[in-house]
Amino acid sequence: MTGQRVLVVDDEAKMQRILEIMLQRMGHEVACAGNGTEALQSLQSTPADLIISDLRMPGMSGTELLKTLREQGNDVPVIIMTAYGTIESAVEAMKLGACDYIVRPFDVEALELSITRILAESRMRRQNDFLRQELEKGWGEFVGNSAPMQKVYEHIRQVAPGKTTVLITGETGTGKELVARAIHRASPRQSALFVPINCAAIPADILESELFGYVKGAFTGAIKDRVGKFELADGGTLFLDELTEMPMPLQAKLLRVLQENVIERLGSNRSMPIDVRIVAATNRNPRQAINDGRLREDLYYRVNVFNIDLPPLRERKDDIAALAASHLAGQNRACRISAEAMVCLHKYAWPGNVRELQNIIERAAVLSRGDIIEIKDLPQEMIDPQPATVTTETGAYTSMELNPAIEQLEERMIRAALEQTGNNKSKTARLLDISERALWYKLKKLGL
Repeated sequence: MTGQRVLVVDDEAKMQRILEIMLQRMGHEVACAGNGTEALQSLQSTPADLIISDLRMPGMSGTELLKTLREQGNDVPVIIMTAYGTIESAVEAMKLGACDYIVRPFDVEALELSITRILAESRMRRQNDFLRQELEKGWGEFVGNSAPMQKVYEHIRQVAPGKTTVLITGETGTGKELVARAIHRASPRQSALFVPINCAAIPADILESELFGYVKGAFTGAIKDRVGKFELADGGTLFLDELTEMPMPLQAKLLRVLQENVIERLGSNRSMPIDVRIVAATNRNPRQAINDGRLREDLYYRVNVFNIDLPPLRERKDDIAALAASHLAGQNRACRISAEAMVCLHKYAWPGNVRELQNIIERAAVLSRGDIIEIKDLPQEMIDPQPATVTTETGAYTSMELNPAIEQLEERMIRAALEQTGNNKSKTARLLDISERALWYKLKKLGL
């Protein structure tokens, strides 16, 4: 964890210098102010993690500063110091929300312990607030022992122990966030926060403030300082989901952060060093996203140090039974799936992947009147697909269903690519812009 910023508020220059030397020796960044008014002005441009304030000062006193901060909604921890300590002044300070009350002359070791404790408690409180929000969302766990998933597990085991930046690719609903969480849990950073942010779900004009935070007054509506996701993830992992949906100007700022490991809150001129591992994800083909102007090429090379490509559910159908059973157990449904219904599940193409499977199983469990999910409980399009022949400019297809038509087009493209490359599998994979592993799987599936 990086050092934190402490604001010393005292009208005596000598005391400012004593505290500054002590705090710098502890590894913290220090700013000084001569009274409460100067302190408030300093906080407007640059937030502090802790304030150490004298009680009696010309102008605004320490207790007046503390009261003003709390009225503004600023919950920064404050230590009050004084050479004129009384029980009454101590009680007043603690009622206003002071974290400690120190009488001068003070014991240096005792003050250092108080500072360390208060900063740790503040950070823990901030993390607990975040984790409470995450727990309300909930998340599942990995299920499946198919060969494609075994490869994913092996990649997670290989990359987790280091700080290597990871790019997770795969279709929507394949479990990219689960992979990111698994990497975090298996890493030395597991005791710090895993902070996810969906770049596609947040409006472009808000995303920057969500990532980097802001100081009070940075823009209309910024009524108090706010910690961004990068600061929350300090010492831990930041998961940037749907990276290709991030606006291009913000991608440039992200690239600078990855290169220099420093951030600035909006409205602040203070650079803060950070120690964050980046795991990014996208459901788009990254190279196509570059061609389409959705992803900076230099950012792609920065995040694609280690790539994990997640298989779609149609390529890991051996896991369907286990996934369905796990979801039923998670929903506390005392149901099992009939053999006939399981055949239907295996025949389906699953364009929505694991997420679609979960939705269909949950719906079927609601419709089932007993403890067995039957075929009749499944969606009609899974039970009785209507065949038809469609002729297009690119050829004839034997079904109106989208997925079989896609599979037929895929086979024709693979055959054409193999012919063009002289049956060279590596060149064919590059021509089709897929991995060799994916190509071999498709060749086996198509019997080519």
